[in-house]
Amino acid sequence: MAPIWIIFIGFMLLSWLVGNQLKSRFKKYSQIPVNYGITGREVAEKMLHDNGITDVKVRSVAGKLTDHYHPLQKTVNLSRDVYNGNSVAAAAVAAHECGHAVQHARAYAFLKMRSALVPAVSFASKWVHWVLLAGILMVEAQPGILLAGIVLFGLTTLFSFITLPVEVDASRRALAWLNHSNITTRSTHPQAQDALKWAAYTYVVAALSSLATLLYYIWIFLGRRN
Repeated sequence: MAPIWIIFIGFMLLSWLVGNQLKSRFKKYSQIPVNYGITGREVAEKMLHDNGITDVKVRSVAGKLTDHYHPLQKTVNLSRDVYNGNSVAAAAVAAHECGHAVQHARAYAFLKMRSALVPAVSFASKWVHWVLLAGILMVEAQPGILLAGIVLFGLTTLFSFITLPVEVDASRRALAWLNHSNITTRSTHPQAQDALKWAAYTYVVAALSSLATLLYYIWIFLGRRN
């Protein structure tokens, strides 16, 4: 049992370290301006226009690091610091979220897979912890409950891994466009790259942590007869 908890604690520590590095990078790159004094909103609108996307709106939302693309509403939602900011960090985030809009417009396969999983994952996320708790408590008498919990948790883990190529591809599209449009320069482009790299690391850590947790529940299920 001890090695299992060491792994969990290790992932918690790694997640904390990556999160701190992400915040530190974004704080640093938020002080560095991009060409033309262009804001995150303007970056997003220009990238959408350059990709021939006219049915997606750019909106400002509350909070920090709350930036996301909503495929059903067709909105690029940027946190206020990104929406109004004219920094490397703001440009990188805005372009990344527009990368998702471009994926949607181009019917990117992994984005379609992730979108198709959303209803099942929403259901699984709502009930999985209760089912797993009941399954562990009743593992000897009713092992099927734990198995059901494992299936639900497996869905969320699958979702985490499908998210990885979606995020990496969105960053790839964003960085290529930022370079091509001369919004980032030879000195600022590596900084935009670094900011998005650390954002991607958060998804990698989350996916690996989810996989480790899934394997732990499977280990409990398989060891119930011992």
